[in-house]
Amino acid sequence: MMRRICISGLCALFICRAFGQSLPEVGRPVLERQEIRAQLTPRRYTTIASEIGAKIIRISVEEGGAFKAGELLVSFDCALQGAQLKKAQAEQDSAQQTYTANKRLAELNSIGQLEVELSLSALNRAKAEVSCCEAVLSKCEVTAPFGGRVAEQKVREQQYVQAGQPLLDIIDDGVLEIEFLVPSHWLNWLKVGEAFEVQIDETRKTYPARFIRIGARVDSVSQSIKVAGAIDGKFPELMAGMSGSVQVPQPAK
Repeated sequence: MMRRICISGLCALFICRAFGQSLPEVGRPVLERQEIRAQLTPRRYTTIASEIGAKIIRISVEEGGAFKAGELLVSFDCALQGAQLKKAQAEQDSAQQTYTANKRLAELNSIGQLEVELSLSALNRAKAEVSCCEAVLSKCEVTAPFGGRVAEQKVREQQYVQAGQPLLDIIDDGVLEIEFLVPSHWLNWLKVGEAFEVQIDETRKTYPARFIRIGARVDSVSQSIKVAGAIDGKFPELMAGMSGSVQVPQPAK
């Protein structure tokens, strides 16, 4: 009998070592781990496009470069738009003088009220034209909506672009996120703020992360739900697009 027990124990030890597993310690809860493939993504990203048709005279941040929120990214040659604004301002001044003179003449009963109203209407049109030119001129400089880096530069300096043409792909890499699917039965214990780990293939290192969002709908076919996590801390070597394995510890059943 003792011989059989020893043989069984040796077999169990051999199997555990063969599969890279260790025997559980007595009195310690066993945590089940499941690895899931995932990719690092920036929290915010967008494509900056031109809002006017003009020639690019300067791109302030090159591909891969970093920038702050509100920093100038692209400048256009807007000499024509500037001239149109000056013309509209001159017409506004003329309309203002005409309205002021007609209003004074109406007080002296030299002209009728109709002339005053027509000159006021002309003044309002001139003001609207100035506002329109100012709005167009404000599009001659493209600033960063948030801080981050240029992921891709789609145009070059001295190139003429059309309205709506993409200029730059930018990302906010201040916080890198991870989205992946988990079994829906994890909802019994999964909570926002729970910690897990991410092993990145490119760096061959493991990084701490935390759950920041849980999806609002369970996929009835796969019985899974989308969750999102964020890298917990600053690691300069990490970049958007890197991939690896998410290691989520599960409570013992």
